[in-house]
Amino acid sequence: MTKTQQDIIRQGYKALVDSLGVVNAIRFMQHFSPGQGDYTQERHQWLERVPLENILVGMSQRREDDETQYDEIIK
Repeated sequence: MTKTQQDIIRQGYKALVDSLGVVNAIRFMQHFSPGQGDYTQERHQWLERVPLENILVGMSQRREDDETQYDEIIK
């Protein structure tokens, strides 16, 4: 028999409480707050401000910096 979403949620909460206790289970759940705002809309806004070329140059530079640091470590 397939479990409903509600069954899975109930079983998950029970597992948390059984494993961590009530207080620590609540502390754990508070860590995962849903936040606020519209991430997708905000993401498009900040991505549009930076040209793709700049992102690619930054990624390439980061790779070169990492390789240089690695070469210095193994010397």
